[in-house]
Amino acid sequence: MSDWPADSVTPPTAPVPVSAQPAEADGTAAEPTPPARRRRRWPLVALVAVLGLAVAGGVTAAVVEQLRKDVTIDVDGTYTTVSTYAGTVDDLLAEEGVRVGENDQVTPAADEDLRDGAVVEVRYGRELTVETDGTKRDVWIAALDADEVLDDLDARADQVRLLPSRSADRATLPIRLDADQPVSLVVGGKESIVDNGAVTLDELLAEEGVELDGDDIVHVDQIEPQNPGDPSVRVVVQVVDVKKVSTTKKIAYDTVTRTDADRYVDEGSYVATEGKAGERTIVHRVTRTDGKVTDREKVSNKVTTKPVDEVVVKGTKERPEPEPEPAPAESSSSSSSSSSSSSSSSSSSSGSSSSGGSGTGSAPAGVWSALAQCESGGNPATNTGNGYYGLYQFTLSTWQAVGGTGLPSDASAAEQTKRAQILQARSGWGQWPACAAKLGLL
Repeated sequence: MSDWPADSVTPPTAPVPVSAQPAEADGTAAEPTPPARRRRRWPLVALVAVLGLAVAGGVTAAVVEQLRKDVTIDVDGTYTTVSTYAGTVDDLLAEEGVRVGENDQVTPAADEDLRDGAVVEVRYGRELTVETDGTKRDVWIAALDADEVLDDLDARADQVRLLPSRSADRATLPIRLDADQPVSLVVGGKESIVDNGAVTLDELLAEEGVELDGDDIVHVDQIEPQNPGDPSVRVVVQVVDVKKVSTTKKIAYDTVTRTDADRYVDEGSYVATEGKAGERTIVHRVTRTDGKVTDREKVSNKVTTKPVDEVVVKGTKERPEPEPEPAPAESSSSSSSSSSSSSSSSSSSSGSSSSGGSGTGSAPAGVWSALAQCESGGNPATNTGNGYYGLYQFTLSTWQAVGGTGLPSDASAAEQTKRAQILQARSGWGQWPACAAKLGLL
């Protein structure tokens, strides 16, 4: 790519005289395109000179006529045909009131002699923002339309695009898009063809109902036509959508174990506080261009709900050894016969069995085993779900009344039997009416 000064001016396309029209099929010249307007100008200096010659030397009308020229002026695509006696291009422009500045382009040069049939081309310079191979710069360019600008710049760089001026929801270029061809319009990745390309960018967007916001990206570039008459200029509107997106993640809770010096070790542990998971919220700023994610930036990462630790309590108190069962009382009369002793023992057993609520809880171990089997199937961890727990189906209130802590079903079998014996000593076998009756204890 050749060096391109920032203040360079693009030379316009070589002018084509209006009189140079293609020939008809029969060989005759085709009629020229009718001019926009035709004028006859008599500059004061030329007129005085001609009149002076006429007076001094008798110049004929034919000689005067030879000084007249028919020329065409093309000012940014607007053609005017005039008759003039101007000697130079600069004289002609002055006659027609066409002012040019240092950034404008005039062909032929302003100081050249004006010839009959000439086409004088004027291209006003405009400051445009151009991106070439990824580099942006502002330059003054004199050209008919964006197609002419891009066509010239394309020979200097691999990737060329025009960047419009942006103001909120507007995008403007101070030049027409394509004076002769339709243009391609691509919005959000969808292409359409606009027949009239001889409009400015903002006029095109307004006519096509394209609404922009401040995030949208707009540029104008050049494409290769597939067929004659296809667009060579493309207007691209990339629809950019920026949103904040939140996602949440669970934070696991910890389990904390605490000890209770008043709770027996064999009573097991229990959950004093249920654990609850926390929550972390992560916010990203997500940019989508034409519906596809093109950028993702983390904005925040915060714990929005703290986790709650699960608290498990276990006892550290050792249970004392159970007291031994008292020895049975000896008979008061050593001389009693074995039959009397047997009879007395039977009578005593019968009396104990029929005593109902007067028992002391010193019944044989087999009785308690049989009662537990009847009440819970012998399973100390039984929890029926209806308020009865353990071997002897204690209610929680009854269990606590005889000194139990926690749940009866969490206590050892020995602890449950001890509390059952206390209950039986206080209230008798009637605490277990069905099973006690079945076992003949009532």
